[in-house]
Amino acid sequence: MTPNTRPDGGAEPSGADAAGATPAHAAAGPAHAASLVRRLASAAASELAAADARREVLAAYTPERRVLGLPRAARMTAVAEVWRLGVLLLADDGALHGTGRVVRAERAARRSVTADSVAEQRALRAAAVKGGIAEGATVNFDTRPVDLDELDASAASGPLVVRDGAVLVRWSPSMPDALSPLEQYLADRVGLLAHPLPGA
Repeated sequence: MTPNTRPDGGAEPSGADAAGATPAHAAAGPAHAASLVRRLASAAASELAAADARREVLAAYTPERRVLGLPRAARMTAVAEVWRLGVLLLADDGALHGTGRVVRAERAARRSVTADSVAEQRALRAAAVKGGIAEGATVNFDTRPVDLDELDASAASGPLVVRDGAVLVRWSPSMPDALSPLEQYLADRVGLLAHPLPGA
């Protein structure tokens, strides 16, 4: 009888089979978190692109300043188009950002303003248009890129964390234990964005 043969003549499971198969998504481990995130993000981007899902603008904000002694108005410069997936923004190339601030691009209008916060919002909307972003577009800025090298090294980057070998999303910054598996989180969010409910 060979070492891998049962008394009844059947083959004994060996190697990984003997220990029980483990789904690829179940355990990433800090050293493999980056490759898992890349795979999941790339698949999500492909599905959203195929569905022509609604996109938003990722922009870099430059505050008002002086250039060669002349004042230059604040503006936002488009960096990429992204899909909003809860606390994550996903670009075509699979890059992820944690959400930051968001405004809708809108031309400046002369209106009497009593609250500083309202004036600031209007100035930010106008800065988006000044930077060449289409009026009416949803613009994200002051976001934090998810650094996959950092995720591998320290088991955390932006809203992503690695715990017990699994990559998780912290979906509420104020709640440390508000965590969901990244794979399921992306599947749910991509499904809603790619196939929105009627009237949504």
